[in-house]
Amino acid sequence: MPAESLRWDTLEALKNSPKGRLKYNPDWLEKGEDILSGCNEAPSLSPLSGLILKRLNMSPRALQKTCSLGSASTDPGTGLSEEAPVSSTSPFPSANAQPTPLSSPQLVPRLKKDTEQASLFPAFAPDASNNLSPVTNPIPSPTISLLSPRATQMEGFIRIFEEKHRAKAKMELSLRQELQEKLVASVASRESEQLKRFEELMELKQRQEYQSMTDMMDREYALTQESIGRQEKLKEEHKNRIKILNLRLREAEQQRLREAEFERQRQVEGRERLRALNAVQEEILQLNQLLEPAAPTQSGPSPDLTSYSTRANQLCSQVSEVVRMTAEGEFPSVEDMTVAERALHEMRSLIRVMQEAAAQAQEKRKKEQEEEEERRKMAMLQAQQEEQKKSAALSAKEKARKKGLQTKAEQSTLKWYQELQDSANQCAQSFEGLNNTKDIQTKKLRMELQKAATIPVSQISSISGSKLREIFDKIDKLLSGRSVVSGGKSVSTSQHPNGLDFVSYKLAEKFVKQGEEEVASHHEAAFPIAVVASGVWELHPKVGDFILAHLHKKCPYAVPHYPPMKDGTSVEEYQKILGYRVEDGGVEAQDSFLKRMSGMIRLYAAMIQLRWPYGSKQGPDPHGLNNGWRWLAQMLNMEPLADVTATLLFDFLEVCGNALMKQYQVQFWKLILLIQEEYLPRYNRHSQQFSCITSVHNS
Repeated sequence: MPAESLRWDTLEALKNSPKGRLKYNPDWLEKGEDILSGCNEAPSLSPLSGLILKRLNMSPRALQKTCSLGSASTDPGTGLSEEAPVSSTSPFPSANAQPTPLSSPQLVPRLKKDTEQASLFPAFAPDASNNLSPVTNPIPSPTISLLSPRATQMEGFIRIFEEKHRAKAKMELSLRQELQEKLVASVASRESEQLKRFEELMELKQRQEYQSMTDMMDREYALTQESIGRQEKLKEEHKNRIKILNLRLREAEQQRLREAEFERQRQVEGRERLRALNAVQEEILQLNQLLEPAAPTQSGPSPDLTSYSTRANQLCSQVSEVVRMTAEGEFPSVEDMTVAERALHEMRSLIRVMQEAAAQAQEKRKKEQEEEEERRKMAMLQAQQEEQKKSAALSAKEKARKKGLQTKAEQSTLKWYQELQDSANQCAQSFEGLNNTKDIQTKKLRMELQKAATIPVSQISSISGSKLREIFDKIDKLLSGRSVVSGGKSVSTSQHPNGLDFVSYKLAEKFVKQGEEEVASHHEAAFPIAVVASGVWELHPKVGDFILAHLHKKCPYAVPHYPPMKDGTSVEEYQKILGYRVEDGGVEAQDSFLKRMSGMIRLYAAMIQLRWPYGSKQGPDPHGLNNGWRWLAQMLNMEPLADVTATLLFDFLEVCGNALMKQYQVQFWKLILLIQEEYLPRYNRHSQQFSCITSVHNS
């Protein structure tokens, strides 16, 4: 149908009109677009609307049908007559619109009505602030609009819709403004919070900078204090270096003095060697003179005697050559003296051989006579010894029968005791010059040697442990002539001719003194002191003899020996001989005396059973358990002394009894039974008699 086909053309015309091109999108606010952007232009009808109206005028029926269809279906299409002019939907006519006459008189009143309604809705356009305002047009609008009533109605609807849309746009705009204000407020609050955080950050940075500055100042202060400490340390080191330099200067001065002393001693020794060389030359010449007249006494010239004479002349020439070398201003060396002494020895050997050859015949003649005389003397000596043994046995039996036990030691024991005392006295006399010297350097050397000998022994105690070997090595080096450090100074026995005797004597004296004092107070100290003394005794037997000599002198019961009181000896002197200490006219108490004797006997009992564990242990023990057995047997063969005998026997057996039992086994137990059954009852009787005598004397 024609009307149906025009409907779509009408819709297409409305769609292409300015109003139809307006876009109504609910997402404008979200996209940030302006709602009234499409209202900036005045709305107008499409240029094709005239053709549509022309066609409608050509078919009034179709127009009516179209109008009826438009009113029923709310179609926005319009119908105009051929004569009706085409006007725009706004009060402003389109520029290309032409007036056309109305095709139907029924449309005139509706057109008027639509015009009146359209005049009630003025057109609005957005101003500069995006607010809608009425659009005024200086051009006067036509008095009569030639639109159809339907078109006018549609135009009114469109205006109403625009008003609604404009109100809705205003409401959305106000909402958007509120939202924008809220957004601005939130942004402002967020910015204020960020400003606060920034201020806090700045404060934090200021505090950190202040803290870093404080730390830097503290570090600088610490560095300053450290530099001050280093300066103080450098000052102390400088002072120490000055002290060390002063010590080195003193040591250099002492070294210079020692070198001067050594040079002086070398000069003295060189002169002595020169005198000895002259004496050797003189003796060789005299022996050579004795060799010449010995030749004519022989029965005839002998090649052997000629060779002896030739060799003697060679020896004289050799010694003369040595003397000639020393005559140039140099002292003879040790090698020169060795050559001269060897020549002298060989010359003596030559003389002796010649004299032996000369006296051989006489010796042969006298040999038989001498052998006969020796046989006769041996026979007489054996007879005398047998008689002495018989008489000694008879006298011992007679004494045992009459008196019971001995009152003094055996002759062999007393002889051994006297030999030890003589050896110690000779040693003391040998370094008498060192003791009584007035030379300051010699006095200092004597003090250093005494310290080097006594201080290591004083360091021995029951808790020494691993230090014993160090102490022993130090003593051994000192006795071997090597240098040791004592009190920060190096000292050696070779610095004085009598240095070794002095050190040996003082060392032995210190060992015995340790037994007298340290062992008497602490019994367990006997073993470490004894093991060091035994090791020194094994390597240096002379020191061991001095130890025995000092021990016997301070404790004669260690021999065992009861010294008798001689005529003219005072009581105080006799008490000193017995071992008592007599000071300021007073004698020490019996308890103190027994304590000292106990310490020395314990030290002696420990020495005879111990050996130095780091020695070779291949040679015989210098003073072994057999001496302990001898001491115990002789002690039981002598009359007991009150307090002394019991104390010494107890201390000796407590220290050495186990070793004696392992060595002698059954014999030791027999000895113990003898003590229990015979010796103790006798000791008790003797103690009772002594108590009675003491009580009577005191009363």
